[in-house]
Amino acid sequence: MNKKTLISINLSQAELDLLSELSEKKEMSKSAVLRQALRMMALIEQRISQGEKFYLESADKEKSEVLLV
Repeated sequence: MNKKTLISINLSQAELDLLSELSEKKEMSKSAVLRQALRMMALIEQRISQGEKFYLESADKEKSEVLLV
């Protein structure tokens, strides 16, 4: 079993509200939301460092936005 470490984090009220909203929407604990966000950020960073591009595309595929992280 993976050893877990307890950390504390300072969030603004807006960040805490967003975390709570995502937690409820995804039906996940706040810790799980933060872990998932961390894994997603690591994946994005890894792929960008390999020369890949990261962008978002609208549902109608007419608009796209390149994100430089």
